[in-house]
Amino acid sequence: MVNTFELLSGISLFILLIQVPFVFILLSRLLKGPLRQPPIQPQNPTPELLGTVSVVVPTLNEVERISPLLTGLSKQSYEVREIIVVDSNSQDGTRDLVEERIDKDPRFRLMTDEPLPADWVGRPWALHNGFLHTSTKSEWFLGMDADTQPHPGLVAGLIKAASAGNYDLVSLSPRFILKYPGESLLQPALLMTLLYRFNPAGVNAQSSERVMANGQCFLCRRSALESVNGYTSAKGSFCDDVTLARQIAATGFKVGFLDGAKVLKVRMYEGAAETRDEWGRSLDL
Repeated sequence: MVNTFELLSGISLFILLIQVPFVFILLSRLLKGPLRQPPIQPQNPTPELLGTVSVVVPTLNEVERISPLLTGLSKQSYEVREIIVVDSNSQDGTRDLVEERIDKDPRFRLMTDEPLPADWVGRPWALHNGFLHTSTKSEWFLGMDADTQPHPGLVAGLIKAASAGNYDLVSLSPRFILKYPGESLLQPALLMTLLYRFNPAGVNAQSSERVMANGQCFLCRRSALESVNGYTSAKGSFCDDVTLARQIAATGFKVGFLDGAKVLKVRMYEGAAETRDEWGRSLDL
């Protein structure tokens, strides 16, 4: 009869053997780190960038966290033609904050998106409506979330990085603002699951199925977005950023996912519990 020690040893060996191939997969991702592109740096605009970017921000009851974004966008220079906030009938004072900003910066505009169709998810619907109202004179569309905190020089740095890399679409991995011990443990662990499945920021994907994207800061050439009819191809996706980026990559455009830690900060969730609950959306990948 097999004793308990031998049984436990056999189980442990079995578990170890199962984990070995997954360790090699993870190491294959990590070893690409030294080859990745350096973080994007904040840049001063140059004359050829004048009015080349339209920014669209979807909002729904964001009064508690949108102020740093509005301030950060106001500090972007003349490369930003317009900033369109697409609000889905907020009831918490979000619209009041935006209207106050309009009085100080004429680039800001506030609009309300149309009623949500049954086959659309709210976020891509708002971004799609915003895109349809952007100026056709803007070469670039920049989608940004209400929880982002852009550094001065973000937009100019982003465009110059896209031009240098011949990208048609660039999104950024931000620096996350963590306040509490629980989320400081949970958030990095969850981010490692993305590294396991994909590559570090700054490493180009070799196929459209391996493309990674972050809609919190999502710069796309207008012509590329028009070619896929805006956000239509991602209308039912809870990870609309990744879905759309992969669709654009499959169409033949070049997509990049770069390190934006020096130009973009994000306070996504309040505590470990919200982090755990909201990260479930990444299962859509």
